[in-house]
Amino acid sequence: MSMEPTRADARDNRARILEVAEDVFGRGGSAASTEEVARLAGVGIATVFRHFPTKRALVEAVLVTHFDRLCGEARGLADAADPGRAFFGFFRRLVEDAAGKLAIIEAFTDAGGDAAGRAAQGPRDLREAVGVLLGRAQDAGAVRADVRLDEVYALLVGASRAAAHLHLNEPVRTSTLGIIFDGLAPR
Repeated sequence: MSMEPTRADARDNRARILEVAEDVFGRGGSAASTEEVARLAGVGIATVFRHFPTKRALVEAVLVTHFDRLCGEARGLADAADPGRAFFGFFRRLVEDAAGKLAIIEAFTDAGGDAAGRAAQGPRDLREAVGVLLGRAQDAGAVRADVRLDEVYALLVGASRAAAHLHLNEPVRTSTLGIIFDGLAPR
């Protein structure tokens, strides 16, 4: 394997393919195709397969990129001036993002991906990042001190799955999150 730097156009193609693929698989799940990704990215299918030899490799890269972005957002909020606002805002962001994330996970699983390997680290890192935000919000008195990350993460996963699978509209999602947030508020 050559150690020379990747050409700029190849790097640009790869980044564009990943960006388009995240949208395509986020909307279409396992029904989405690499051909649609190629067409919308403005490249040939051979270019997609040169960067990602299989659909599974492409969807795995999308999943890793997606979780990396979410973790980066959470880490960026770790030192926020208002830890409560940062925690609740990120919780809301994850619930709003759930349908796309679950569709990408479905596409990955259907393409033969498994829970081990590179794609498995993202959910663990995200959980840890949420834990940091939770701890800061608790230290600031914005979240009850008697809740643990296990409980909060169960609420987060439940709300995310409900929002995705029940196709909750904005008012219902907002109201549901309001109820959850009221339960997490200090007594």
